[in-house]
Amino acid sequence: MKEGLFGGTFNPLHNGHIQVITHVRKAFAIDQIHLIPSAVPPHKPVQNLAPARDRFEMIHKTVASIPGLCASDLELRRTGPSFTIDTIQQFIDAANHATNPYFILGTDAFFDMDTWKQTRDIFEKINIIIMTRAGEKKASRDIADFLASQVSCTYGFNDASMTFYHPELKSVRICQTPEIKISSTVIRHRVKNNQSIHSLVPGPVEDIIIKKGLYL
Repeated sequence: MKEGLFGGTFNPLHNGHIQVITHVRKAFAIDQIHLIPSAVPPHKPVQNLAPARDRFEMIHKTVASIPGLCASDLELRRTGPSFTIDTIQQFIDAANHATNPYFILGTDAFFDMDTWKQTRDIFEKINIIIMTRAGEKKASRDIADFLASQVSCTYGFNDASMTFYHPELKSVRICQTPEIKISSTVIRHRVKNNQSIHSLVPGPVEDIIIKKGLYL
């Protein structure tokens, strides 16, 4: 079974998140992708961060009707900062070799991985899918440079499959996703200024933000 891990603050979840992750699921024939909200993001400021359980509820209620997507409270059940390597290890241990997992992230997060906890261990434990934006023509070269300088200089690249291979580490694959012009920052700004977000977020997300008075 192919399973994907897609983490983030999701502050809040928006239609762009759903669009790109659905695209990735179809492109790689992934059976199920787990959307994992961070409880305590180690690299992001916590100002105006909605409570973790509210962010989880937004995801849970949204993806309940979307095949192949599910919400995970894996990081909410741990104490301390939500380090990615801990989440990956916990998921692998629970799966007990019954799954082929992929860690999914965007280019901004990927190029920040040199600041993460036990970066190389991530590349040892799980296949990686990097979502590149339409028009990022230098993406593969920049990714190759990053891998060589921060992880290993012995990665090889297959142009046909857009995949980096390594004799010992897991594969790193590139997936070009549709251009998304929605951001959580813009949504929070619109809520604070009493502007509509109806077309930007799934219905359950809008309902929870209004009901709980988030981002005001």
